[in-house]
Amino acid sequence: MDEVIQVTQWLSSITPRKKAKLFFFTTHADAPSPMVGSNDVDTHEETQLPLATTVALHNFKNIDEFLKKKVNTFSCYNVIENEITKTDYEYLRFYSACKYLDVVPPFLDLEKISAIQNKFEMTDEERDYRLLLDSADLVLEKVCDSLKPAGVSQMWTALRKDRNLIRGVETIDIIGFFVDPNPTGMKECLFFFIVRFLQKADKINRVNTNRLERLIAQCDESSSCEEGKTIDFIIDSLRFYPTELYPFGFCLIMCVIEGRDGAMQEIEKTMEISRHLGMITHTEKNPTKETIELVKKELMKPKYQFYSSFTCWFMSHGDSNSMVLADGETIEREWFLTSFPDISTFQLKPKVFFMVSCRGANKFSLKGDEFEGQSATCDYYDIGSALIRNRMLDITDSVRDTSYVQPMMDTLVAYSTILDHLSGRASTHGSIYVDRACVLMSENISRGRSLTEILEHLSQDLHEILQGTMDEDRIVYKQACHYDSFFRKTLKLPYTRHPKEDVHSAPQ
Repeated sequence: MDEVIQVTQWLSSITPRKKAKLFFFTTHADAPSPMVGSNDVDTHEETQLPLATTVALHNFKNIDEFLKKKVNTFSCYNVIENEITKTDYEYLRFYSACKYLDVVPPFLDLEKISAIQNKFEMTDEERDYRLLLDSADLVLEKVCDSLKPAGVSQMWTALRKDRNLIRGVETIDIIGFFVDPNPTGMKECLFFFIVRFLQKADKINRVNTNRLERLIAQCDESSSCEEGKTIDFIIDSLRFYPTELYPFGFCLIMCVIEGRDGAMQEIEKTMEISRHLGMITHTEKNPTKETIELVKKELMKPKYQFYSSFTCWFMSHGDSNSMVLADGETIEREWFLTSFPDISTFQLKPKVFFMVSCRGANKFSLKGDEFEGQSATCDYYDIGSALIRNRMLDITDSVRDTSYVQPMMDTLVAYSTILDHLSGRASTHGSIYVDRACVLMSENISRGRSLTEILEHLSQDLHEILQGTMDEDRIVYKQACHYDSFFRKTLKLPYTRHPKEDVHSAPQ
């Protein structure tokens, strides 16, 4: 069959709502770098004009033309370059969006997709189409689905009132002040236009969503929300780090085995819980400084920008300032923690570090006969008032910025013990902190708990456990863990995922 006819038939089989979503996912705001053929300028003609004209004219002609152009580009594309190109990225994004929406063109060349994935050096696990979807866009899709056409129309009215923001923007004038978002697909097009407009204006990104939340907050709840949804529910959904679908993120496990009884148990437990959380995991046994540098270099590859989070377990001996590596050399803990968050592939994404090592030799010892012989290490065991608001600073948009981010932002560091103190371990099972952390994460995986909630529970649980030294003094002591957080959103644990069994139900 002629390719033009095939494309026409394919487009005619897609509902207006899915066309709007396909356009939205395909014109994703961010792309991996470095890339050949990309100047990092995403013109309004490509991402905003088709949405604006669709809303203004109540037809999908320009979006259809955009999708046809994409298909034709991919059809003619020859995957021969060694470098990763903008077309490589767009091809993968287009394919994953089609797969997610259940509208994959029957004529799409899957061999080209495999060849592009080879250029990204993707493993078998990483070839799951869900990895290629941007989790932030999936959250925004759910926000759109939670709003009625009237709600999106109210957001548009509120946006139009911000004269400083919209002044001189051609696409805003194309849509006009009053819109009718009720025809099928128009609500989606208008909402996605608002999102892309705010992104291009540097008002929102995957972490900073305050400007979008304020637009939603101005909606009338009775007329703007779909059944069972509320304004608070919709806004709350934007206050979590976007980690939708599989995989939950990338997990790096580094464990020094030499001279650490139970270290293999630590690796097994952290690997098990990471996979249970839906992470793709990489393990480095007996790391050296050279190993760490190689891992950092690996994480800078473009494919890691597809991940929505990064977790690192580092388990070794240590003191107040440093950690002991497999070859006996030491590295400064602060150097380790500040070098990983600065990796560009994980910017604006949650980064969690579990630092499991002693930070000194002190113990919180317990005195008294009742503690003799007891030890867990011997065995396995809204601002609500307008009045208050009026007294607060009026922080205007002119003094807000989302473009520049301090590298440690969106990072959480969890320590197995406090400064200058021991981190206890069982000779048969390794670190007690690792054991209890994995148990609590496993117990809470399907309860919608946030990571910080679980760490607080871990702090309580660990501090109840009596531990003891194995020397002749048999000192009984307690261990206290803590965390430092630079998070700007809440990180919720995902529900249980089974990568090879999960059958996705396509959105409407």
